[in-house]
Amino acid sequence: MKIGTPLASSATRVMLLGSGELGKEVIIALQRLGVETIAVDRYANAPGHQVAHRAHVINMADPVALCALIEQERPDIIVPEIEAIATDALAQIEADGIAEIIPTARAAQLTMNREGIRKLAAETLALPTSRYAFAESLNELRMAIDGGVGYPCIVKPVMSSSGKGQSTINEPEEVEAAWDYAMSGGRIKGGRVIVEEMIEFDFEITLLTVRARGSSGEVETHFCAPIGHRQVNGDYVESWQPQAMSTTALQRSQAIAHAVTESLGGRGIFGVELFIKGDQVWFSEVSPRPHDTGMVTLASQHQNEFELHARAILGLPVSVEMNVTAAASAVIYGTMDEKGVTFEGIDAALQDPQTDLRLFGKPEAFTQRRMGVALAYSSTTNDARQRANHAAKQVIPSKT
Repeated sequence: MKIGTPLASSATRVMLLGSGELGKEVIIALQRLGVETIAVDRYANAPGHQVAHRAHVINMADPVALCALIEQERPDIIVPEIEAIATDALAQIEADGIAEIIPTARAAQLTMNREGIRKLAAETLALPTSRYAFAESLNELRMAIDGGVGYPCIVKPVMSSSGKGQSTINEPEEVEAAWDYAMSGGRIKGGRVIVEEMIEFDFEITLLTVRARGSSGEVETHFCAPIGHRQVNGDYVESWQPQAMSTTALQRSQAIAHAVTESLGGRGIFGVELFIKGDQVWFSEVSPRPHDTGMVTLASQHQNEFELHARAILGLPVSVEMNVTAAASAVIYGTMDEKGVTFEGIDAALQDPQTDLRLFGKPEAFTQRRMGVALAYSSTTNDARQRANHAAKQVIPSKT
């Protein structure tokens, strides 16, 4: 693999479609390897815009605008970092040999909504999942629940992230409100929903799975230590690594993750979400990119998930080894709807030498918008979680 000089004719150019906090870290990792980076997002001054060589604001779901920008920039590699992208345009770009899509255009198409990836996992690969159905009207939703999914169940828009539009339904009287909330929380209005059986599980994990070239030149699969996480309304609020689990459950998790990522193909990191109960494992979702719960690897691993993604993208060797015994992350929320907030208490958060912070630099705060994370490491997972949560609570967003 050859890497040129940024801003020169020899440059290796990578374009990120989506440049939030995860994209920002990928850009930093790529730049450390001498890559010229182009950050694209739907709003100005996104976190990745602030560190890339060049930045653009477009509607990435508009195929005409997307193709025009790609023609203008002529990247060697295109890395989708969000789901709401004109994936058919990416497929054509890949087919025409204009640029390489990471991990593949097919993977971007299948994972752009929950329907494609769930059908791949449950129907094509025959992996264990919860019972589920799709609905595109309130009546269809009621029929799906009564026809087999049952109560309690979870309703989500097929296109959404960070818990937006997600509801738990315990009885028929709650169905209409859940439908309305899903319609308001999806990335597209009037879209379909998935309704899933509520599985009784002990915990859920993210198994970061890396497809990267080995010494032979062939793509090999690597697994990071499992990451446990806690969600509120479908949005992660803390994560830790490693998550203790049985050897059998870990082996089954790795087998499921391997099957899904092998089918999707390409190179890069995948965030495979799984439900665990004893030795039982169910597939939940997969993201073909760094995962928000994986921000804990900024404190835990020799190569964090963003560095792993960058290396895999470029065809370089990877290592998934941890460099500490245990680590954790805890989310710092905006707590208000305000532009250009300031953050107080940073000195207090960093009094503990085993903690660190990442403030994302988002130009606008919302009450439940993730504005940063606190990180901590320790000799035990529980102590790392306590340290991370304590540090996060010290950071107070305020009006300027």
